[in-house]
Amino acid sequence: MERDDFPWKLPIPSSSGNVVVEEEEGTLLKYVGGVDVSYSKELDSAAAAAAAAATAACGCGSLVVLDVTTPTLQVVYQDFFLLTNFDVPYIPSFLAFREAPILLQLLQKMKNTDNPFYPQLLLVDGNGLLHPRGFGLACHLGVLANIPTIGIGKNLHHVDGLTQSGVRQLLQAKDNSGEDFITLTGSSGCVWGAAMRSTKGSCKPIYISVGHRVSLNTAIKIVKMICKYRVPEPIRQADIRSRDHLQKNSCGNGGTLQ
Repeated sequence: MERDDFPWKLPIPSSSGNVVVEEEEGTLLKYVGGVDVSYSKELDSAAAAAAAAATAACGCGSLVVLDVTTPTLQVVYQDFFLLTNFDVPYIPSFLAFREAPILLQLLQKMKNTDNPFYPQLLLVDGNGLLHPRGFGLACHLGVLANIPTIGIGKNLHHVDGLTQSGVRQLLQAKDNSGEDFITLTGSSGCVWGAAMRSTKGSCKPIYISVGHRVSLNTAIKIVKMICKYRVPEPIRQADIRSRDHLQKNSCGNGGTLQ
């Protein structure tokens, strides 16, 4: 997607951390959601995460909403769905079929109750276009919920000639240019997303890709605006809170998807 498809305007952060609102017509982007699914085993690596997703007895989907017009990026809403039974098995690169129904139910619950904090935009802990099939969880969830989405990956899918070492070299070449991101263009000439160092001195980039109704250029601007640490704050909060909720609640109290 090369053009944006949403009615809101981006807030402009000032050097003092306050938000400057442009004097233009249109709704300001205020409520940004983050979603994540945690599983019942400790995850110490990407391989362990995959193994846990495949064998977990239960999982916890979380949805948080932040007010991005506040200097602290205040969390204004949170909800969880604890799941004890997975009808869909874990299959690499098909995780959306397992996780999207959980996250969609959390969004639908907000919509059904006319919750005033329903997100205008959703950041997804998963890829969008930057995916072996060009349609990851961020795309899947965005289309089903008809909500603008951005995919945030912590690890790179090796598609169309893109490699971790190649991305690292390109980022190192940017060190003296003042740029903190590079676009990821594959061997075919397709632009799959962007790799961004979201904090100074970070050697591990995050991978931003188009999900639904948001262009890559706008996605990069938004992610820059809401990163306190390596992972954008909506996803970071969703991850922290889902793990905490999973630890505090036994799997026996979970639900099933409807």
